[in-house]
Amino acid sequence: MKELPLAVGVDGSEPSLRAVDWAADEAALRGVPLRVVYASLWERYEGGSLSADFGKPSEEVHAQDIVDHAARRALARHPELNVIRAVLPEEPQYALVHEGRMAAALVVGSRGRSGVTEFLLGSVSLTVAAQADCPVIVLRGNHDKQAVPGTQGRILLGVGEETADSPAVRFAVDEARLRGVPLEAVRAWRCPAHETTDHPLMAGEPARLHEERAVEVLEQGLKNVPGDVDVRSRTVEGPARRVLADLSRQADLLVVGAKRREGPFGLQLGRVAHAVLHHSACPVAVVPQRAPMQ
Repeated sequence: MKELPLAVGVDGSEPSLRAVDWAADEAALRGVPLRVVYASLWERYEGGSLSADFGKPSEEVHAQDIVDHAARRALARHPELNVIRAVLPEEPQYALVHEGRMAAALVVGSRGRSGVTEFLLGSVSLTVAAQADCPVIVLRGNHDKQAVPGTQGRILLGVGEETADSPAVRFAVDEARLRGVPLEAVRAWRCPAHETTDHPLMAGEPARLHEERAVEVLEQGLKNVPGDVDVRSRTVEGPARRVLADLSRQADLLVVGAKRREGPFGLQLGRVAHAVLHHSACPVAVVPQRAPMQ
């Protein structure tokens, strides 16, 4: 069976060129082709500048120039890579979502504006992460220029209400195994305020029950992980989005699941996935999870 390629979206901006670097490393790690995709109607980045290698104003840079430059950049890192070039006459978000149907995973850069919004995610990246059928890796944080060797030496998995062998768990396990690094699996838990009590005999009881439940969920989600993977699991008290954002500072990749509900709007991101995409200190992989209709 033919290996699906890893796809990366490019537009010539610095964030997308960093995404090419990361995607080239990842494709080499997986031993699959790298598909470099440019959508000709791509919205330009405000204040963004194309690589100085082009040597001409952005309005004179054609789509093929951008793709060719990105391909050369990938091959400079990994000469053995099979790099496929694609220029598509579509809006970028729709083009990349469609690419996800034929890719092992999609890699996209984050889009930054000036001022307080510079750390927030752009609309293209957010739409692709929310709607693609395959895992989407969004390049966040300061140590996102390479997939390997990682600077932190661990993959972080946020465990939700997972079933054993869920797509997010499988993806995180594969990434940890490919890199030869530990997988840190975390389940966040909270004790609702209305369940607390001042009675001395009951103090701490509600919290203990919530923590025990978190341990059960964690064990269930990880019970089929192969024994050759170094898994370090733990529960942490606090909102999941804050816990994962904090721990992402010590990870090379954060993996979260996003439940998929069939309908006209495709995959809808939950609050946790949405929050970490905006605030993670490392790249984030959003892995579609199928869920039944409500």
